[in-house]
Amino acid sequence: MAEDVQKHSVHTLVFRSLKRTHDMFVSDHAKPVALDEESHKTKMAVKLRAEYGAILHMPVLKEGRDKDPHTSDPYSQGYSDPGLNPEYLITGTHPYPSGPGIALSADTQMHKMPSEGGVHALALALPPSQARQDVSRTAASVGEIHRHAGMPERSMPQHSLSLLEGGGTKTTTMVPRKAPTMPKPQWHPPWKLYRVISGHLGWVRSIAVEPGNQWFVTGSADRTIKIWDLASGKLKLSLTGHISTVRGVAVSTRSPYLFSCGEDKQVKCWDLEYNKVIRHYHGHLSAVYDLDLHPTIDVLVTCSRDSTARVWDIRTKANVHTLSGHTNTVATVKCQNAEPQIITGSHDTTIRLWDLIAGKTRATLTNHKKSVRAVVLHPRQYTFASGSPDNLKQWKFPDGNFIQNLSGHNAIINTLAVNSDGVLVSGADNGTIHMWDWRTGYNFQRIHAAVQPGSLDSESGIFACTFDHSESRLITAEADKTIKVYKEDDTATEETHPVNWKPEIIKRKRF
Repeated sequence: MAEDVQKHSVHTLVFRSLKRTHDMFVSDHAKPVALDEESHKTKMAVKLRAEYGAILHMPVLKEGRDKDPHTSDPYSQGYSDPGLNPEYLITGTHPYPSGPGIALSADTQMHKMPSEGGVHALALALPPSQARQDVSRTAASVGEIHRHAGMPERSMPQHSLSLLEGGGTKTTTMVPRKAPTMPKPQWHPPWKLYRVISGHLGWVRSIAVEPGNQWFVTGSADRTIKIWDLASGKLKLSLTGHISTVRGVAVSTRSPYLFSCGEDKQVKCWDLEYNKVIRHYHGHLSAVYDLDLHPTIDVLVTCSRDSTARVWDIRTKANVHTLSGHTNTVATVKCQNAEPQIITGSHDTTIRLWDLIAGKTRATLTNHKKSVRAVVLHPRQYTFASGSPDNLKQWKFPDGNFIQNLSGHNAIINTLAVNSDGVLVSGADNGTIHMWDWRTGYNFQRIHAAVQPGSLDSESGIFACTFDHSESRLITAEADKTIKVYKEDDTATEETHPVNWKPEIIKRKRF
């Protein structure tokens, strides 16, 4: 009869397993081999050269060592914590410690970041053999010192070059760097209303001025397009053909064509010699909100509530590109002749810069928090502005780098216009117009024109605005069914309308 299997508790079996495991791996826990100092130094030297070679040897200021040649402790120079002092940089095994809690090894060294004067002192205190080198070499060496110190390289002032040529010494005083200041805004004369043109039976939604500056065209919610004489304000012609609100109009500078788009999904090309439609551009699936013509090639760009912008060949009516990527209504589109060539603003709060050749997004700007309904390009600078209820923002081409915010127009911004003098105009849904100095973002005038008699107070929105080609007239399209024309006040001076400028907060411009 077989012996009964001896029964053990789970506790016993677990500890037996642990002991067997310990016996198997006990050799791994033996006394560690003594560290070879020479091998360790070689290993660390190779690691430092491979990983931190670019920033391993930082320049040390001579004046810091002249105080006490035997002092290597940076704390003796009056600083309680080098990690909190921007003039010191720790190099070695931990070149960029994340905080004061990191352990510093024996190979860690403290280096003082050279000041502007110290860098030039280093350049001037060269050995005699190097001191006879030409000035350009010396200036380059200063740039090298800056670059090795991890500081941005600055162009060397002309007066310091002359000091180097004259054999300046270490005690040469450099001109101190000026504190950042906000530039004073340029004075602009205020604008005043001088003409109200009525004739439309619905909201006036769009405006365009023809290249010869003789007349301008408006599109309205009454489904008509009207052409007006710019000098007298008299109606010259009415064009009918759209079956819904006309949201965008544009006059070609290259041919006698007028383009229009509307909420009936139609994009039309009108021949102004015959005053009739000669082409239709079919493709949008919903209301077309805006259009623009490319300044140098025969291309038309439209944007729609179907979240796309479409690029059309004017003559063949072919849909060259469908620019998809926005997730909501594309409210505005602008073209320029340099890259990126198309700019769109959308109700999804983003602005996209498109490459016209590839038909793809080059950059997406997500700074706005609310819908972007207006974009305008500066006529001279390589910059543009966008309007949203949260802020007006200025951007720099070609990558859409943010420049500055223009705050204060707290309403739905429907339209923007800018002239060569740097006057930026923003028109809002509540009937207010704000005038801004483009360079500084100073709001120098606010206008709220009275609505037309017989209209409701709620019908005081500004839907579109533009400057004529002489830039002496500002034309606005409004919700009270009128077109208002503004001009500069000739009687205003800097004394009668002073710049009320208070530089309380210095705006940080980012280029």
